[in-house]
Formats: sequence, structure tokens, C-alpha cells
Amino acid sequence: MSGSKTIVHLLRHGEVHNPDGILYGRIPGFGLSDLGREMALAAAEELAGRDIVHVGASPLQRAQETAEPIAASHQLDTATYDGLIEAANSFEGKRVGVGDGALGHPRYWWRLRDPFKPSWGEPYIEIARRVLAAVETARVAAEGCEAVLVSHQLPIWTARRFAERKRLWHDPRNRECSLASLTSFVYEGADIVRIDYAEPAAHLLLKSESARRAKGA
Repeated sequence: MSGSKTIVHLLRHGEVHNPDGILYGRIPGFGLSDLGREMALAAAEELAGRDIVHVGASPLQRAQETAEPIAASHQLDTATYDGLIEAANSFEGKRVGVGDGALGHPRYWWRLRDPFKPSWGEPYIEIARRVLAAVETARVAAEGCEAVLVSHQLPIWTARRFAERKRLWHDPRNRECSLASLTSFVYEGADIVRIDYAEPAAHLLLKSESARRAKGA
């Protein structure tokens, strides 16, 4: 294992404006909320002093908007990576909340027959492969420096589990990939030597949660 140190940061987009609470998936037109824009700025501030030479993003609006302040602060253009797009999901466009969504209707239960693949959407292995292909492209583009790729929770988490040689099926409640979080692949040459994790927008999430609780009190 030898070569220059390169870091590829996988950044999850910020909060999305979604007043109807649907699973928006790949549906176009879902951009950041006001809070989401604050989160994007928090991530940009976290990365402001880093040697970022390449910025890329999923083609979806929320990812492109999250990438904007980072690209601007480093005077870079944002490359669009189709491989970073959200996972395909057959529940897209539906509400899937516990007790009030599509998961409560028996006619949809057949889609849940195989959680290991999963049967309701894009296979985990395909997600991992396309995201890691994008990461490799970014690593080469930023060799010896750093790159930022903006993607989505499931693709980022699946790529991380694959890189860590962990099983790809998992409990979604246990994902370590909060809004505007950074999952950073650290390379020596072409080899991953560690994966770091940070939440530059954690204070905004706490502030938002406190406001929601106060409103509901």
C-alpha cells in the first residue's frame, strides 16, 4: 500500500421541502427547505479550509443545491454523477409512515417479501457498485487532494457497508448518515485506509427538533 493521500467525502443532502410527507425518491422538483439550505451552508463551512479540487453531485435537485455553496467557496463547477442518484423504490410517491402509509395496506405487502435484496427496490449490491464507481472516479480526479460528492442516505450507507465488508441488508433505523453528514473515504494510493464520519449540521437538527417539540406541546 503506497501512494498519495486522497479523501473523497460523501455528503448527504440537506433537509428537503416535503410538506406532504411522501417518499419522493427520484421524483423531480424536490429541493431543499430553508433549513436544508442552512445545512448546506454548514457543510460548506466545515469544508472551507480543506483542499477540495473536485465537486460532484447526484442529478437530483436537492443534491445539486447542497453542492452549490461548496463548489462556490472553492471556485469549482459541480460535475453531475448519475451513479450517485437516490435508490429506486417501488413506494416512490407514496406515504410510508408507520400507521398512516402504504406499508399498512395488505396489497403492498408482497413487495416486502425479501428484505435482503430488497424486493421493493434497487438491489443493494447494484447501489454499492455504482456509488463506489463514482467515488473511484472522484478519487482519480482529486488525487493527492480532496473531493466532495453529494448523494443520498441509502446510497452512501450501502457504499460504506460494502467498503467495510459488512452485509448490505440492514435496519434503516440504524444508519449513521444524518442530513448533511460527511462520510469520508480516506485513501493511500488506491486503497481505503479508513472511513471517517462527521455531522457539521448536527446543531441545526437539534434546533429543528426542539422547535417541532415546542410547537406540538
